[in-house]
Amino acid sequence: MNLLSVEGISKAYGERIIFEPLSFGMSKGQKIALIAKNGSGKTSILKIIAQQDTPNQGLVNFRKGTQVSYLPQDPVLDPNKTVEKIILASGNQTLEVIAAYEKALQNPEDAESYQKAFEAMDQHQAWDFETQYKQLLSKLKLDDLTLKAAALSGGQKKRLALCSALLEKPDLLILDEPTNDLDLEMIEWLEAYFIKEKLTLLMVTHDRYFLERVCNEIIELDEGVLFSYKGSYSYFLEKRAARMEQLDTEAHKTKRHFTKELEWMRRQPKARTTKSKSRIGDFNTIKAKAQIRRNEHKVQLEINMERLGSKMIEMHRVTKTFGNKVILQGFDYNFQRNDRIGIIGNNGTGKSTFLKLLTDTIKPDSGKIIRGETLKFGYYTQEGIEIKSGQKVIEVIQEFGEFIPLKKGRKISAQQLLERFLFDRKKQYDFVEKLSGGERKRLYLCTVLIQNPNFLILDEPTNDLDIVTLNVLENFLLGFPGCLIVVSHDRYFMDKIVDHLFVFRGEGKIEDFPGNYSDFRAYEGLENTAVSSKKKPKTEWKNTADDSNENKASYEDQRILKNWKKKLPPLNPKKKTFKISLLTKPYPRMRSKHFQ
Repeated sequence: MNLLSVEGISKAYGERIIFEPLSFGMSKGQKIALIAKNGSGKTSILKIIAQQDTPNQGLVNFRKGTQVSYLPQDPVLDPNKTVEKIILASGNQTLEVIAAYEKALQNPEDAESYQKAFEAMDQHQAWDFETQYKQLLSKLKLDDLTLKAAALSGGQKKRLALCSALLEKPDLLILDEPTNDLDLEMIEWLEAYFIKEKLTLLMVTHDRYFLERVCNEIIELDEGVLFSYKGSYSYFLEKRAARMEQLDTEAHKTKRHFTKELEWMRRQPKARTTKSKSRIGDFNTIKAKAQIRRNEHKVQLEINMERLGSKMIEMHRVTKTFGNKVILQGFDYNFQRNDRIGIIGNNGTGKSTFLKLLTDTIKPDSGKIIRGETLKFGYYTQEGIEIKSGQKVIEVIQEFGEFIPLKKGRKISAQQLLERFLFDRKKQYDFVEKLSGGERKRLYLCTVLIQNPNFLILDEPTNDLDIVTLNVLENFLLGFPGCLIVVSHDRYFMDKIVDHLFVFRGEGKIEDFPGNYSDFRAYEGLENTAVSSKKKPKTEWKNTADDSNENKASYEDQRILKNWKKKLPPLNPKKKTFKISLLTKPYPRMRSKHFQ
């Protein structure tokens, strides 16, 4: 059943063309992701479909009665309203049905109106709406319904807006970067929810595990043309690679054909025959095809890292509290060259405070933090670049100098550096406030790296970056010779970059786990299985000849866990690599060899 038809929509702001006429459709049950480079207009397309914006031309048609919900990247909530009041003031159709029913109760003499209202309550399952929204808010960890929006964190605001969108029970749910600002626990819950529920989804997201597990179709906007791939993200990567290979082959053939025809034209042939006339007429078409150039430029990351001494950062018995809330309690760690540390934990467990302690933004209550003399931080924060009114892109970089030093004594101009970060000469004179979210993050990344840090801290670096740029950033970080700390909800990014984790449990507890995020999730699952096995009577798991296969597995889980825990302590100081060959990862590598 067709729900949506997009016919020839385009968008431009003045002379700047965002995208030219695009057309596609959606049917019930499809879960589609829109993929494109930063600045291609992904958010604009979603806003137009959600009727939050209007196209310069073209139409968006919905099947009659289609209910659409839209989750923007940055939800705007009334700061003076509580969590519950925001839900009840969301304009939800079910709330309108409840209001109509309450009105009918006040006029019992109008039997027909009462009957219609009663049937509508049944149809929309509105009798237990209060229970529904309270249960959903609880699952989204929003238990305090009296909290005002002004007091909510970015992640809490995103979850509240998500709750409002889901409660509308839409026929089509439109999501713009739904995993941004959510912690890993919430992302996994949302992922499982979308897999389970029979929803129709249209989304923009950079989360590659989310794309792989949730979406059944990928639409790519490439060079102004839409390409559809009916399959998972790994299927898209395989088919896209095949398409690129075919385009390269066709381009090579076209250029050879053009060279041949150009030689013929240089001989100044006379159009005496119909064939000659036709050949001369086709020359301009062949020439145009041969001169088409794909914009396949990628971000080029290169820094002249400051000399790194033997001492990085030493933390000795560091404690930090805010009132009764304990963030760190006697924490010890000696950072080493080439450390690749990922930081995970629920919101409010102290991850941001830990980074501020490292960078000397705040002081510890007790203990010592000793920093090496050659230490130079590069700190990429969640807040992103500071936008100054009227400031142009080129002026942001010129604040660091007209020329930027690179490796081996080389230098490049500010303009050349921006070109490496995919800002062409025209774009360099755009105002920063006019850039897309992804372009701003790319510019911010440029300002962090050109300072040549040897201790790099990245706090949610993947938000709003396109997948191509993420791949370049990942490859750069794999070869980064300094110390690296990453806080990210992007599970694929964490799996590829880090080799051990600081797990923030709350109440000052921090665990040093030897492995990446998927290793940690597998270990957590095994430990939970072992804990649940302990709660059973001993006769249920005792290894005897009469045991069932299920009970033998539980015993084996305990044995593996016990042996593995013995190996954990010596791994911490030396940070040796330890592969968990006995565990099945919850996020396996995609089968496609192109999934990088």
